[in-house]
Amino acid sequence: MKINDFNFAGKKAIVRVDFNVPLDKEGHVTDETRIRGALPTLKKVLNDGGALIMMSHMGKPKGKVKAELSLSQIVKNVSDALGVEVKFANDCAKAAQEAADLKCGEALLLENLRFYPEEEGKPVGIDKEDPKYDEAKKEMKERQKEFAKTLASYADVYVNDAFGTAHRRHASTAVIADYFDKDSKMLGFLMEKEVTAIDNVLKNAQHPFTAIIGGSKVSSKLAVIKNLLDKVDNLIIGGGMGYTFIKAQGGNIGESLHEDDLMPEALNVMKAAKEKGVNLSLSTATVAADSFSNDANRKVVDIFNIPAGWEGMDASEESLEHWKEIILNSKTILWNGPVGVFEFENFAHGTGEIAKYVAQATQENGAFSLVGGGDSVAAVNKFGLADKVSYVSTGGGAMLEAIEGKILPGVAAINE
Repeated sequence: MKINDFNFAGKKAIVRVDFNVPLDKEGHVTDETRIRGALPTLKKVLNDGGALIMMSHMGKPKGKVKAELSLSQIVKNVSDALGVEVKFANDCAKAAQEAADLKCGEALLLENLRFYPEEEGKPVGIDKEDPKYDEAKKEMKERQKEFAKTLASYADVYVNDAFGTAHRRHASTAVIADYFDKDSKMLGFLMEKEVTAIDNVLKNAQHPFTAIIGGSKVSSKLAVIKNLLDKVDNLIIGGGMGYTFIKAQGGNIGESLHEDDLMPEALNVMKAAKEKGVNLSLSTATVAADSFSNDANRKVVDIFNIPAGWEGMDASEESLEHWKEIILNSKTILWNGPVGVFEFENFAHGTGEIAKYVAQATQENGAFSLVGGGDSVAAVNKFGLADKVSYVSTGGGAMLEAIEGKILPGVAAINE
């Protein structure tokens, strides 16, 4: 069922949102992006004349009640954003009365789902090595089903609009869907956009297709890189992970971040790229520093000859110029991960330039661009370019798993 085709009039809808928003020490929301992102779906329910029940997690309480992670702190923000006074249920598993009393046009927010270990479905207080772990895991799965059944009992319709957790088979993101028929469960507008954007790059890409993969470790992106080799024309590898590729080829990388155990995999990736006709592009020179600090001494060096005591921290102008040419000649662009130590202002230049190139290719050349991952998203936001790229993904982990080619439980549960 498509949400746009559904009329919520007279129905109670339970919507899984991602309200895992940042809070300051006083419990005030410091960034409402995720709340605003859910509004089209939430307002559709209310505007149709339905009753709205929202559920979300916040942080990692690991099955315990923690006041600093209570969703009660965001009720005013959600109320103001929705334009409706939001009621609050202080126990998500004991909210049957609050849900029953909810009238059409009203909204209710449930307390943090992860205050219950059943949400994530992982046994607590027992190690995986324990002989009784499998038994505990089986028992927890049954408890998870009951927890999901309780949540489902509050409503007539289930909507999943939390892409950031779509890669997890949690009670509220996947298991709950088993208790609704196919005409009473659907993806929210935000989820639909995310799935469409990923399909545009993985299934419907126009060529040349360029993927820019950055970040600190090869290990966290290896499966992504391997899956992309069958799809892209150009693969730009930047950031800390690039130094593993350089060392694997015999380069001197000084103190640069790298993973020795993944050097054989790096060489395999380079070999596969060559065999498949993929242009794999690494930095040619790097901005090196004599310590991992924003105030470190800096100099530009050949990436194969980083001096001892120095480490690569950012992409050089030479590398950026080369990558700019590739990006501006692309029709589809996927960007995940920074090409330098973005958290340090003095080493954020390269990532900022990549953001500008991706925006330019989108605006001037009509490329479709998908940006995801914390620092990549931060870069397009920092430079005011978020509306200059085609789509900014809200779910880093979910996006990565989708790009790896994995089926996302939160999406599959709706389609079953």
